[in-house]
Amino acid sequence: MKQRPHSECQSALLPIRDALEVLSGKWKLQIIISITTGNQRFREIERSIPGITSKVLAKELKDLEEHQLIKRTVHDTIPVAVLYTPEPYACSLDNVIKALHEWGTGHRKKIIQRETTELPTRE
Repeated sequence: MKQRPHSECQSALLPIRDALEVLSGKWKLQIIISITTGNQRFREIERSIPGITSKVLAKELKDLEEHQLIKRTVHDTIPVAVLYTPEPYACSLDNVIKALHEWGTGHRKKIIQRETTELPTRE
């Protein structure tokens, strides 16, 4: 295999680093999936993602809004209603999410298969 020059390697990795900077962490993709499947209110999103705290959810929602993946809309009602909806740009992640889902499903099967074949036999 031919080794690439350092600058060529850096330019190949830059887009991946940028993507991971936006989507990194254990919550962002889960939040995007929750919102795109219809959860629009803060508590709905929070309940749909086991283990996330209100503080972390608030921070991650703000980050996703800054990256133009979701939109926060405040409705002047009593009580005030805040809704989160996916921006059209969030659809650009559909294939990424699908590929991660497929890879994760296959990986889980591989790990389970390995664990069951490595079990010691009882004699």
